[in-house]
Amino acid sequence: MRLRLRGTIYFRTSFAAPWGVTVPSYENVARFHYVQRGDAVIEACGMRVVLEPGDLVIVPHGAEHMLACQETTSDQALALDEMIAQSGYSGDGVFMFGDTQSGRETQLVCGHVALENTGAHPILEKLPPLIHVRDYGAQAGQWLEATLRLIGAETTQNALGSELIALKLSEAIFVQALRVFLTSDSAALAGLDGYSDPQLSRALTAMHKSPEMPWSVETLAREAGMSRTAFAVRFAERIGLPPLQYLTEWRMQLACQALTVGDASIADVAEQVGYASETGFARVFKKEIGASPARYRRRAKKAEMA
Repeated sequence: MRLRLRGTIYFRTSFAAPWGVTVPSYENVARFHYVQRGDAVIEACGMRVVLEPGDLVIVPHGAEHMLACQETTSDQALALDEMIAQSGYSGDGVFMFGDTQSGRETQLVCGHVALENTGAHPILEKLPPLIHVRDYGAQAGQWLEATLRLIGAETTQNALGSELIALKLSEAIFVQALRVFLTSDSAALAGLDGYSDPQLSRALTAMHKSPEMPWSVETLAREAGMSRTAFAVRFAERIGLPPLQYLTEWRMQLACQALTVGDASIADVAEQVGYASETGFARVFKKEIGASPARYRRRAKKAEMA
């Protein structure tokens, strides 16, 4: 799957009990918190989850949330800006709060991944408000430990390219966590287990790699190694959309991206996403996105300049 991400690492933290922080909401941002040491509680969207060492939690839709030690209540938590001001944190090194020499310490790696505002994504739309991956450190193994060490090293130096490296590594953590989630039992509850279905995934991969192809239910079923009827039924049940509607939404997301980040003509964009006619593409785009391709591009360019 193609996700247009712009990862931004926040900081590594060392908090001593009692502590609590409220992180404000942001649009088009997925936040993550990984517990390296100690424990914590996160509250978001009416959910409360206890985090233990090695756990990773993702707030995929950028909702306001509270992170705290277990004895801190939501009304006692400080706003993020206030905690930063009280700690004197300058943005460099480890964000420390409280007397870590005398109290119970919690060490976190906290970051966010900014999502390009270029249309809804079929996976991201279905993600629950809070994703808790237990013992993510063990599941990701040496890869995660090496990545976290690299992030720590890059965020504590001002060498050329350090920020870019940290950003890309934070994206990798997010995508790896999504992969772990999509193969878990929780994915079924969110209606996302279809993405790990061996047969459906072959058809999904074909659509994602070659959206310009003249796909039909029959040709997609052939990719999946299934009969046309069985494929259509299973796809709709497990993915939540009929195959060709999913293809349309995927094409529209790619079109939004192309109109936003490139200078290709609308006719070229139409061809890239599988439409032989610019008129036909424009009709479908307006129906799905709510604006003509030209108007969408103007709005996106204007927002970039604001």
